[in-house]
Amino acid sequence: MILTELVAVTDASSVGQVRRVALATARRLGLDERQAGEMALLATEASRNVLVHGGGGEVIVSGLKHDGKALGRILALDRGPGIADLPRAMRDGFSTSGTPGGGLGAMKRMASGLDIFTSRIGTAVLVETGNDPDAGGMRIAGVAVPYPGETVCGDAWAYHRSPGRMLTMIVDGLGHGWGAAEAAQEATATFYARQTCAPGDLLSYIHDALKKTRGAVAGIAEIRPEARTMTFAGVGNIAGVLLSATSSQSLVSHNGTLGSTVSRIQDFRFEWKPDSVLIFHSDGLQSRWDLSSYPGLLARHPAIIAGTMLRDFRRQRDDASVVVVKAG
Repeated sequence: MILTELVAVTDASSVGQVRRVALATARRLGLDERQAGEMALLATEASRNVLVHGGGGEVIVSGLKHDGKALGRILALDRGPGIADLPRAMRDGFSTSGTPGGGLGAMKRMASGLDIFTSRIGTAVLVETGNDPDAGGMRIAGVAVPYPGETVCGDAWAYHRSPGRMLTMIVDGLGHGWGAAEAAQEATATFYARQTCAPGDLLSYIHDALKKTRGAVAGIAEIRPEARTMTFAGVGNIAGVLLSATSSQSLVSHNGTLGSTVSRIQDFRFEWKPDSVLIFHSDGLQSRWDLSSYPGLLARHPAIIAGTMLRDFRRQRDDASVVVVKAG
């Protein structure tokens, strides 16, 4: 199960909305009362920081549930001036706004996981509560958010983990709204039903399944870290890159629309290195992004990377999705 909801933080009432969404997400994940309460408190503090220190922004409330384990995530994004002295800001009692300053230090004690990336163009704060289904292995995070004003999202992402293998997908239903969401949901259902297949074969099954829908574009990556390989297949406008300290390789996606016309489906193989980072996304993000002005970002949690890219490179005229995978 993957849950995601984005809440714009523009005024004090937004903080209450983030808290309500966090509680609802915790209950859908099946977190116990203590964990649900922690998630609500973390959401309140994170969204208040976005409003007070960042001048507003967005909070993405999400959750993962797999093999009986559930994890709630709060990702707070702003375009404020950044945190000038992060170690000092993590100390209890520190405040720049005249409040008691429980802030980041209290959040760190309460959360099961916390990560922060801050610069002069904004801050991203990730807090987690619950039990991470992916603890000890490759780390993955994704976000899929709807066209502004829509209540459903035509983009989706999915993943499946098995011993020695990670399989993940982004799908973008044509257009936006219910028709696009229907296509994305059908693709996701097929992904889980055929999760043992190689990426190219799986896309062929999705192509057949989507003939009753308006269609979609999609990309699927299979990572086998012990074999040091990554296989990728894509159809349509799905972009991405495989990064490491010594290389940058673009992903290749053939022209076409799953469910309608597909020119070719092909598996491409890459070397998966111990420091590899996979980033791929729909056309809801700009294709010419550059992380060279974000020193240290690739060392952060995949959710921080995905959220920062969504904040800074989103087109704002379509649904948008991005997935990031890296070694644990």
